[in-house]
Amino acid sequence: VQLQASGGGLVQAGGSLRLSCAASVSTFSRYGLGWFRQAPGKEREFVAGITRNGDSTYYADSVKGRFAISRDNAKNTVYLQMNSLKPEDTAVYYCAAKWFASGRTVVAGEYDYWGQGTQVTVSS
Repeated sequence: VQLQASGGGLVQAGGSLRLSCAASVSTFSRYGLGWFRQAPGKEREFVAGITRNGDSTYYADSVKGRFAISRDNAKNTVYLQMNSLKPEDTAVYYCAAKWFASGRTVVAGEYDYWGQGTQVTVSS
């Protein structure tokens, strides 16, 4: 499984970005998906997750109400819409997939596949 993340960039505080992550797999709908981020000098942290059929989403408290995760199983793609961005959102963002995930998966080590990361920089 290969995951290709895109959509990062430089944005001013208060702005928006939409990240995409395309998967090269025929069984995309059997994967739970998540977004994580890692800022310089910090550990990778959970941002948002979505269940296999997209009926449930969950978020870190730090992004709740500002970010929205979604998926299009017909396009093998997961998205992260980021609104009201803050300088503390600056990080490399990674998409991740967990085979046949059930429930919520917020621990990085439980994911099976990772994208290469896309840089998001929010200026103040």
